[in-house]
Amino acid sequence: MLGLLLVGCIATGTVTASPPQSGTAANGLSANETATLWSGDADRYITQEEYFQQYGTERSTPAQVANGTDITFKRPPATAETWTRNDFTDLNAGGTQTSVYPAHADLESGTYIKDAHATVFAVQPSTRGHLDLDTTPLYIAPKGEMRGFIDYRIRVPDGDSSGSRTVNWALIGHSIQETRLIVDGDTMSKTSGSHSPVLPYQFGGARSERLTLEADITTRLRKTTRVDRGNYTDVYVDFPTETRTVSDSIDVEIYDPSATVSYAEYPNGDRGVAIFHSRPWQGYTLTENGEATVRGVWRFYTARDARWDHIVTADRSGRTESESPALPVYVHAYPSDIGPRAEPERDGPILTGTWGDERNSPADSMDEDINVEVVTESYTPTDGVAVRANTLDREALRVGGIVRGVQASLIEPPAGYERDLRESNLSIGVLTQNDTHATLQVSLRDNKTSEAIALNTDDRLSPFGGDLGRGYITVDDQQLVTNESGVALLTVDSPGFYTATYQPGSWLTHNPAYVGTTATTRWHPLSTFDSWVGIVLNAGWQLIPFAVMFYAGHRLLRMFWPSEFFN
Repeated sequence: MLGLLLVGCIATGTVTASPPQSGTAANGLSANETATLWSGDADRYITQEEYFQQYGTERSTPAQVANGTDITFKRPPATAETWTRNDFTDLNAGGTQTSVYPAHADLESGTYIKDAHATVFAVQPSTRGHLDLDTTPLYIAPKGEMRGFIDYRIRVPDGDSSGSRTVNWALIGHSIQETRLIVDGDTMSKTSGSHSPVLPYQFGGARSERLTLEADITTRLRKTTRVDRGNYTDVYVDFPTETRTVSDSIDVEIYDPSATVSYAEYPNGDRGVAIFHSRPWQGYTLTENGEATVRGVWRFYTARDARWDHIVTADRSGRTESESPALPVYVHAYPSDIGPRAEPERDGPILTGTWGDERNSPADSMDEDINVEVVTESYTPTDGVAVRANTLDREALRVGGIVRGVQASLIEPPAGYERDLRESNLSIGVLTQNDTHATLQVSLRDNKTSEAIALNTDDRLSPFGGDLGRGYITVDDQQLVTNESGVALLTVDSPGFYTATYQPGSWLTHNPAYVGTTATTRWHPLSTFDSWVGIVLNAGWQLIPFAVMFYAGHRLLRMFWPSEFFN
């Protein structure tokens, strides 16, 4: 196995990590896959020429990209789990008189058992979610494994001799009697004898839990005391024993999503689908071949658990720190500036709505060496996403979670619940006008029944936790709502074309529900009779001085020029 090349800074106590040398596969991954692992490393880019001069080999394109930034994913990758599983085998315990542990380990010491610990190495499959500044839960799959590391050292007292009394000590034995994975006070799985236990777990249902790795360490010594009585020697033999229980806990969120799905049919035969889940989820597919997909705001990167960058080796003479031979790598989910997407972008699904409770950006809480397109402002976490598609295979509908390998179970709507969307009829025209202003009348009606569509009633709340509204009409960047008669009025003072666009409320919360449409009208002051009369009169008044000057000039010419000139 090949671990990371760690670059430490002893003066500040910080460490950063760099990928293994390019072109080498590691821990079951190809060279390209290995290059994608190390978000959170120091992105100090060097050119291909500099790299070749330094290492004598060329690096792959992913390795070159990763040298200058971090590589992200649309879906949670398997690489983190593969690396962690294989790299874990490089983690070795010390000998009887040596304990090995990460710097963050919680140490226990007794009379004979010293520097004992049980430390969680990794729980996988899992994803660390960066929801906002203060919310970063570790989501774990309902079924997976916890890997732990346990070590200790035994202090055997020195023998001593005082007068006629001599004491000698010897180690008889020591062991890790049992290692347990405890949840809510109950043992879920256990093993014995291993410094590197792998403990399986399985849960049902989504909930918060605290997983505890616990181990019992025991030792037995022999204490021999000899007392010289002159003619004979008394010998006393004792067998002191000691047991220490060590543990480490980690808070997790069991990620077992169930998503609510709703359907609609558009007048032209397109299908609408909306899916909601209160926890973050990745997206869904609409077709069996997986070509039509929708994803939310979440994207992914992989990064090591930096607490394992260094390990400490302790014996009775002191402690030394060194680079760790094994590093756990986790998947991380973050809200991306790229936002929700539907693919393929041409002739594919069309996003018609997203919703969720607004959250603050988690950017300031993320490591400064994480270079990804995380949102920097407040964002909507896309708990729900609705699309319109010309192709939908309900049997192929799959909802992917943010934890690798976890899909959401679908809660289908009751039979006959599918919503049929209606066409709307939108018109706009000039109601009244003068030479400076016009009042536009916008009318919105059901295209089939001609009933008025009123938009000014109180908004209804979405059953999915968001206020989706009843819809509105836009004209010249202004929002209008129709009254009970389906009419809205707007006064304008600029001549030109005016386009009204109906933005209907979500079909999820309205019955009947409608599809949007547009209508256009044109207004100009010259289009009225009064405006033409005003223009003529105004022009006439403007021409009077010229007419007077023309008449006066004509009279003067008749007076001074021969009369035959005008005949």
